[in-house]
Amino acid sequence: MSTRDWILHVDLDQFIAAVELLRHPELRGRPVVVGGSGDPTQPRTVAATATYEAREHGVHSGMPLRTALKRCPDAIFLPSDPPAYEAASERVMAVLREFPVRVEIWGWDEAFIGATTDDPEALAADIRHAVQARTQLSCSIGIGDNKHQAKLASAFAKPAGIHRLTGDNWAETMNHRPTDALWGIGVKTARKLAALGLHTVAELAAADPAHLARHFGPTNGPWYRYLALGKGEAEVVTTPWIARGHSHETTFQHDLTDRTAIAHHVAALATRVAHDAAEAGRHIARVSVKVRFTPFLTRTRQSKLPAPTTDPATIERTALTILDRFDLNRPVRLLGVAVDYTLPDDDQPTLDTLE
Repeated sequence: MSTRDWILHVDLDQFIAAVELLRHPELRGRPVVVGGSGDPTQPRTVAATATYEAREHGVHSGMPLRTALKRCPDAIFLPSDPPAYEAASERVMAVLREFPVRVEIWGWDEAFIGATTDDPEALAADIRHAVQARTQLSCSIGIGDNKHQAKLASAFAKPAGIHRLTGDNWAETMNHRPTDALWGIGVKTARKLAALGLHTVAELAAADPAHLARHFGPTNGPWYRYLALGKGEAEVVTTPWIARGHSHETTFQHDLTDRTAIAHHVAALATRVAHDAAEAGRHIARVSVKVRFTPFLTRTRQSKLPAPTTDPATIERTALTILDRFDLNRPVRLLGVAVDYTLPDDDQPTLDTLE
């Protein structure tokens, strides 16, 4: 095989649960669910992840813990510990960077790799073995001509496998599958495509781009067909990811109805995001407030600041002013405050500001 460029997608297997099992080896082979405080009787807490043994009972991420308990009464519930997961992720990414490849991190548990090689399977096997040996964590690796193919291929490789999906075997592997098997097409879009008679990847690939554009817009419509043809981005960006914003939110075990109490929580959330921005050395340009009413109606309002700042009093005052724009006529189950940062270059003082 000749040397050429490949895209690999490294996806850590049941990552959060795997980190917890390293800390609790006695739980291996048992159904484990991680989420919230680890108490499945608390309302409005959801699973961050579940081991394969729990998934066999229908438990999945995003499921309310109470539902997970009903589906799997024998499950062990553990509290979520984000700092531990972030530390484990950093160890994995450090291993990937030791290879002669380009690494683009996409989250705690996944990364794209750009590599030039004549044997991508051998490279993938070496990466898998190195991650396992150095971190005791298992990963699945997809190989493709582009990120879309590699992302789908890693799902076929789970758990702890390697799979190649390229233009050569795309039609054989994907054409018979439903459109939401594509990375970037969700259930709602798949329903809309089905209403047009496009049920499978093959049917979407053969669709008229102009027809799709009329129904989904000039950008999204042709893009869906592009995905169905197995196309996708092939550039791996190694520039460090920079957060564009930050948020904090709280889901309440008991609904809030008192406006003073609601304002108190919004003020506290605003202060937290302001302090986080200051610690990160970032300036805030926009403030948003999210209110989720019962049963599940969510509304968001936002305001741009006159000038970027990290002043907690300014952020708190702005958040409370935004809150006044809400009609708080029903019980509130969740509150959140989010901020948009200026870009790092925008945070630097200019000649005008120094004068």
